[in-house]
Amino acid sequence: MDISKFTSRKFLSVAGFILAILAFLAIFPLYGSNSEVGVGVIILMYVILTVSWVMFSGSTGYMSLAVAGFFGIGQYVAAFLYPRDPGPLLPLPAVIIAGGLASFVFALVVGLVTLRLKGMYFAIFTFGFAVFLGSIMQYYELQIRGRRGINVFPISNQTAFYILIVVVVLTLLTAYLIRRSRLGLAMQSIGENEDAAAHMGVNTTMVKVMTFAISAFFMGVVGAIMAPKWQSVDYSSAFLLLYSFMPVLMAIFGGMRELYGPVIGAVIFAYTERTLRLQFPYYYMLAFGIALILIIIYLPGGLTGLVPTLKDKLGGVIARLRKGGQ
Repeated sequence: MDISKFTSRKFLSVAGFILAILAFLAIFPLYGSNSEVGVGVIILMYVILTVSWVMFSGSTGYMSLAVAGFFGIGQYVAAFLYPRDPGPLLPLPAVIIAGGLASFVFALVVGLVTLRLKGMYFAIFTFGFAVFLGSIMQYYELQIRGRRGINVFPISNQTAFYILIVVVVLTLLTAYLIRRSRLGLAMQSIGENEDAAAHMGVNTTMVKVMTFAISAFFMGVVGAIMAPKWQSVDYSSAFLLLYSFMPVLMAIFGGMRELYGPVIGAVIFAYTERTLRLQFPYYYMLAFGIALILIIIYLPGGLTGLVPTLKDKLGGVIARLRKGGQ
């Protein structure tokens, strides 16, 4: 068998599948209702947050709960640079990039301090980081500004949808390139045995901090996009701790072995979360907590982890059938 032909054929089939999905997404806002496009915006938002979280935590094994913090930073950058009154101070693309850069810088500073911690201590510190930022903005709005919330110059669901498609592609491309680079190999060695990686010459602190900051950049970018889509920003919604836990749940459900796993998990859970929140507003968080426990116990590899298992079982069934037919 010519392996090169097989590889090229596989690449073309994957590329064709991706192009078909992008084509569908491109025409979806033209035919979907405004509410349906709004649901699509939320799904794309969670895809970016989940893939960004996996970009760092999936390889290193460090459980970051700072997603809400970086997401909120992006929103407040948009609130300050793209206000409804007196009007936008910068064009929207510049505001989006500024939101990502602000989160990137914050992640560099926080990473240098926190990434020397491990395990539960790192998770607690990053969780506290998001809570701390929310408290700071609460003090700013209520005590200094004297008014809760900042109105942001609005954009339509369709505009937000198309911008998020571009960001999804860039996020997936960045995650893919990192996985296939020396940086990705260093991250994997850290996840397997950090002490051994350090003894082999890997600058573990630099690798962790840079990857942490890169993932935070995309979280800030999506925050800067969602602020004008939601048309207002306040401390309780910008730093909602749900945004720190949902990407973790989505990544675990979809599986982190392949990049399409977090995407599948984000799509399914984003739609489910919206449905449960509308129909069971007081119990949907309990349902997600139970789901997380069940997934960890019975589906540790996520949906993508089922693929090799099913292949092995299917191959065994086929082999027995062939043997029985002889």
